Amino acid sequence: MKKIFCTIGIIITFFILYFLQANFFTWFTISGVMPNLFVIFILFIGLFIGKKVGVVLGLFIGVYIDLLIGKAIGITGLMLAIIGLAAEYIDKNFSKDSRLTLMFIVAGGTAIYEIGIYAFQILKWNAMLEIVPFLKILVVEVIYNMVLVIILYPFIQKVGSHLESLFKNKAVLTRYF
Repeated sequence: MKKIFCTIGIIITFFILYFLQANFFTWFTISGVMPNLFVIFILFIGLFIGKKVGVVLGLFIGVYIDLLIGKAIGITGLMLAIIGLAAEYIDKNFSKDSRLTLMFIVAGGTAIYEIGIYAFQILKWNAMLEIVPFLKILVVEVIYNMVLVIILYPFIQKVGSHLESLFKNKAVLTRYF
């Protein structure tokens, strides 16, 4: 029953994040760049709940965003699914208890997402490769996402540890049964 309520909470959180991304952060851009709340959200899901949920949720959220925005359907879903998959592997190798580590995880996830989207746009529409404007956008978005993680870190840790205890069964087997 708790998992159902948490799943409903995750869906409601997605719609709140979509509202914030589409309405609130359009007023608070830095050099015309907004943070990408969905990358932070999918990393959060992948780190604390698991890769299967992160991949599936990333795929569905990405396709939903593509349908609403009207761009090429599937590329955002694919990139968010990759982020969700990478989050579980990062979880096994790094501690998510450190604010600094979580900031670097978000920075890497944001960079992977943006580079993947940019590479797809170049390949699909034969766009001209413009490194300097892209790097400017990438750096601003990475810094913006990192600042948001610094601000939201206590909330992320509290909710994340609750979700992790609920979704991940970390039963410890001792050597002596």
